[in-house]
Amino acid sequence: METAEIRRRWLTFFEAKGHTVVPSAPLIHDDPTLLFVNAGMVPFKPYFTGQESAPWDRATSVQKCVRTGDIDEVGKTSRHGTFFQMCGNFSFGDYFKADAIRFAWELLTTSQDHGGYGLDPERLWATVYRDDDEAERLWLELTDIPAERIVRRGEKDNYWHMGVPGPGGPCSEIFYDRGPEYGREGGPEVDEDRYMEVWNLVFMQFDLAAVRAKDDFDVAGPLPAQSVDTGLGLERLASILQGVDNMYEIDEVYPVLEKAAEMTGKSYGATSGHTAEDSDPDDVHLRVVADHVRSSLMLIGDGVTPGNEGRGYVLRRMLRRAVRAMRLLGYDEPALPHLLPVSVERMRQSYPELGTGFERIAQIAYAEEEAFRRTLAQGTTILDSAVERTKSQGGDTLAGDQAFALHDTYGFPIDLTLEMAAEQGLSVDREGFVRLMDEQRQRAKADARAKKGGHVGSEVWKELRALGETDWRAYTELSTSGRVVGLVRDGELVEELEPGQSGQLVLDRTSFYAESGGQIADSGVIVADGSRLDVRDVQRPVKGLVVHTVDVAEGPIRLGAEASAEVDPQWRVDACQAHSGTHVVHAALRQVLGPSALQSGSYNKPGYLRLDFAWNQGLSADARAEIEHVANLAVRDDLPVSAAWMSLPEAREQGALALFGETYGEEVRVVEIGGPWSRELCGGTHVRHSSQIGALTLTGESSVGSGVRRLEAYVGMNALGYLATERALVAELSSIVKAPAPELPEKVGEMVARLRDAERELEKLRREQVAASAGSLTDQATDVSGVTFVGQHVAGGAGGDVRQMVLDTRGRLGEERPVVVALTGDGGGKPVIVVATNESARARGVKAGSLVRVAAQTLGGGGGGKDDLAQGGGSDAGQVQAALSAVERELASTVTGATGSGS
Repeated sequence: METAEIRRRWLTFFEAKGHTVVPSAPLIHDDPTLLFVNAGMVPFKPYFTGQESAPWDRATSVQKCVRTGDIDEVGKTSRHGTFFQMCGNFSFGDYFKADAIRFAWELLTTSQDHGGYGLDPERLWATVYRDDDEAERLWLELTDIPAERIVRRGEKDNYWHMGVPGPGGPCSEIFYDRGPEYGREGGPEVDEDRYMEVWNLVFMQFDLAAVRAKDDFDVAGPLPAQSVDTGLGLERLASILQGVDNMYEIDEVYPVLEKAAEMTGKSYGATSGHTAEDSDPDDVHLRVVADHVRSSLMLIGDGVTPGNEGRGYVLRRMLRRAVRAMRLLGYDEPALPHLLPVSVERMRQSYPELGTGFERIAQIAYAEEEAFRRTLAQGTTILDSAVERTKSQGGDTLAGDQAFALHDTYGFPIDLTLEMAAEQGLSVDREGFVRLMDEQRQRAKADARAKKGGHVGSEVWKELRALGETDWRAYTELSTSGRVVGLVRDGELVEELEPGQSGQLVLDRTSFYAESGGQIADSGVIVADGSRLDVRDVQRPVKGLVVHTVDVAEGPIRLGAEASAEVDPQWRVDACQAHSGTHVVHAALRQVLGPSALQSGSYNKPGYLRLDFAWNQGLSADARAEIEHVANLAVRDDLPVSAAWMSLPEAREQGALALFGETYGEEVRVVEIGGPWSRELCGGTHVRHSSQIGALTLTGESSVGSGVRRLEAYVGMNALGYLATERALVAELSSIVKAPAPELPEKVGEMVARLRDAERELEKLRREQVAASAGSLTDQATDVSGVTFVGQHVAGGAGGDVRQMVLDTRGRLGEERPVVVALTGDGGGKPVIVVATNESARARGVKAGSLVRVAAQTLGGGGGGKDDLAQGGGSDAGQVQAALSAVERELASTVTGATGSGS
């Protein structure tokens, strides 16, 4: 049975049982404690925690999930993957344990001909929490499972909570016996490879207080309403129903693995056993490719772009791990153009939007692979230098901090470092590398704990939200009257805020726009009898609650006071211009570049906008000019601007564009400018006609990551001010060069050409002077133990000049006898030392790199290089003569030592 069919049967079954089918939420979620949705219940979390009332009594979904905590274990075991799909059925105060167990047993054991999954009941085991007598009794009463296949387990295995105070309760897990070829007999307590967990039924019935660990928490009491949260691993069930050993071999993953094996000439599974743990390294690499290509496809599909932090870093790491794995398998050419299309063909059966958006997805992925290939080339050069330094110092182990720097700074994988260092006869200080990696992970965990701790503070907002939803009037009014229903200072609820204090204020009604969708919050004041508060930020910490951050200018302001929320009207006008301008630029961008140039992020404030979009190359001047022209034509044409609320499916049917990374509810707001020309899901404030945007001028275009470009623009009076400044600049340049504006390009071009000619003439004279100086340097040669030695300081000489003089001088002295040339310079503000040797000197054991290190140490710095030519520097220019003397002494010692050892 194909994975898409397993998914379809799940939704059909539970819909027939009265559940509302809820589409999968995007992998990016508005939970500050999560990088990605990592469990099927995440989109339902506000309903379980009581932050919001559930719109249904029972629901079902197949949720996209990504977990990256064990990314380094992917491919090594049959249990670790990054992207997976979690089938869930949920009860919000409706049914409880009995129906949850009954539904699970029915769906799993009903024959495939009758719409079920057709699992053999004799192979199913159940676990229950050690004190949950009720669950065990229900399993015995409602199913055919015998008592000997019901196992009681403790908190670590069979108790669920979110890691923070809130709902929790015992759970019951269902396991499938894959047979003796997979491990030992005796149930899940004995072997969880043979007995694979497929479904977890969580019975939320308690309110947990302090949560210290998975198995260490306090129960405050029962929940007001008992609920159910279940999760079945779609990939795990697919591996069972398709008769394969693990998730890497199911129909949605294996075709990518098979393609990678074909490209690399490898034979997957040739030496493997039934579990991934039995695999050879090639099989591990193939599974990494299959998993990470699919995960990257899904992440980019939901709006993530590669970057250096957060979600973008996770995506970048997975793409690069896939490319690296292909390299380790012997494939050095671009691989993603061959692999990604295979993955999208499998995944589009369940997620059709991947097919329609594939051009954008491919642009981002392929650009990241190309960037990584350049990184590999750069990292290889740096690694070679590190290896050379290690060898020159007599070492045989590359330092752990150097390996870590390659990994952390340049994205150079540690196993590639190990492989390439071994090729050059070096080992790597793996312990040092691991120690630094552990330190980095501990810092990351500390950050995560800090975020989770911040989440606990949301109890204040939950308490205020429980008083009722904010009556939000930002779309229709600039001024509203309301009552102060909440005051917060330093995270605590207070009765009043005094003059000079800052805090958060909640009104039961407000006209202030709360920051969202790239638009910053409104500015203005809140006034009450004897009080005046400056509003400097407005946010929605929980859905339905608008919170103003205020500075009390006059006061105090007290809880329960009647107040008026007054938005700065000019601020709102300018903000509307910027947000509508963003939509216009996006539509113009797609008209000029094509539909794949989709917005991936935006930011707008009064008078200014920026828009990030998927594109893998810089825009030409003509393209930028055309985008600006199309946008201003839309402004000139006075296109009508309208907004309407509708269901998400209706909006998609109308072709409304959604901003990647945003979370949308069941009802969405669609903003149109000129009808279908610009139709987007948007919660921002807008002008009524496009002409009200005013002037629009693009001010910049740049790269903000692999496959992502950024446009910036001014609108309205800010655009006119920008153009006025440019006009004044042009007038000033015209006055300076004494030419009218139309002739400026030609006039400035002529001046630049003359300047370059003069610079070339100066460079020619400088080279001639260097050559002449080199000629005179040969006259300064002395004999040091049979070696012709030139050691001089070149006053004002920069690094490049000194290097050229060293090479010229060595060439003039020839190869008849050993030659060493050492010159110092100080032209760059800091001393530099360059040393060169000829072949005869090197035959006597003289190495330029060794001599440079001696000199650089005297200068208070460092250096190195090859045996024939090396360069170094330092910070103490007063020691240049001492450095040259040190080189001469080291030369004499080297030659004398070599002669002595040979006699």
